Amino acid sequence: MKTLREPRTSLSIWSRWWVRAVMALLLLSAVADIANTPDLLSRGAVSASLRFAVPIVLAGLGGLWAERCGVINIGLEGMMIIGTWMGAWAGFQWSPWVGVLAAIAGGAVFGAFHALMTVSFGVDQAVSGIAINVAALGLGRFLSSIFFEGQPGGGISQSPHVGQIANVSVPGLAEVLDPIASLETPVISDLAEIAIGVTTGVSLLTLLAAVLVFLSWWVLFRTSFGLRLRACGENPAAADSLGVNPNRMRYAALTVSGALAGLGGAFLVTVASSIYREGQVAGRGFIGLATVIFGNWMPGRLTIGALLFGFTDALRTRQETTMTALLIVGAVVFAFLTVRAIRTRNRGATFAYAIAAVGLGWWFLGFGVVPSEFVGFAPHLTTLLVLSLAHQKIRPPQGIGVPYRRSEAN
Repeated sequence: MKTLREPRTSLSIWSRWWVRAVMALLLLSAVADIANTPDLLSRGAVSASLRFAVPIVLAGLGGLWAERCGVINIGLEGMMIIGTWMGAWAGFQWSPWVGVLAAIAGGAVFGAFHALMTVSFGVDQAVSGIAINVAALGLGRFLSSIFFEGQPGGGISQSPHVGQIANVSVPGLAEVLDPIASLETPVISDLAEIAIGVTTGVSLLTLLAAVLVFLSWWVLFRTSFGLRLRACGENPAAADSLGVNPNRMRYAALTVSGALAGLGGAFLVTVASSIYREGQVAGRGFIGLATVIFGNWMPGRLTIGALLFGFTDALRTRQETTMTALLIVGAVVFAFLTVRAIRTRNRGATFAYAIAAVGLGWWFLGFGVVPSEFVGFAPHLTTLLVLSLAHQKIRPPQGIGVPYRRSEAN
């Protein structure tokens, strides 16, 4: 006789995530000591991880808004590209904050255009998204040749210098935590370094991104507007029968989606750097889509995924030995997955995870060096691994990717 499982409450879900966070901290702290790589959890690494994670968070939120309403927004990459260009152009002409507003507006226009193509004209959602990505690349180069070429420091593939958004810090906290961090005590010193990294020299746009994560959760899951929007992503015909216009909701969701992606592009030119460069987005729009899947279409989990990708991306800018230490982390994680697969009697997964664990352990013990080419590919490899491990537990909206026509529904 089967026993009934009690439904998981929000408290139990958060408890599980806190346990996982503590376990991850203990693992990274132990690895930093074993491999003698203190830079793994240093304040610099934490600060860099935030800078790399925020654009992915914003792109992921853009994908979340679109897909919760039933539309796949593959055009996030192009919307971020337009955001970088608009942010650089307006930031150079006036000020960085004007550049942020221009980037949001540019992304919103492209999001509305994606809605026009997919909702009104019935163009395939993937085709429309790919077309936006290609068009954004060409449009950015064309506009640069008109507005940036001939300007001091500008050219057909880059903008002149753009001012940066101001940073803020918690007053006095670094001075209080510095003595604890200098003790080099495992876990405790690492916690001090992490606290300093997330409270010192933080951009105002980073704080805005954190607010937008909470705001997206509140709007989508605690308001009637969010309920209607999610209903259109699950069953647009049923939502229509209750008086909700699915097409109008999809226009709104895609406009917000584009605006968030544009804001992510603005972050790249006003915080992560102070200039627009061709190819600057570098696939972050697609990684943002991956975080939506990793986060199971939830803002909080999406943010955790973005932080993971941002962490691996930030390690490219740190000491080479720091990336080598992650070989130990990978070996431990795959060993844990091997044990779990054995318990579930999944032979295929057991074999694959065991090979990965042994391979990474052998690589660290035998060579201890990660080629620079592999370091640059690490964020994308992390994306592939995370998606392959999370595919069994995802639950996408039922109406995602399916166009809605009222005449066909009736």
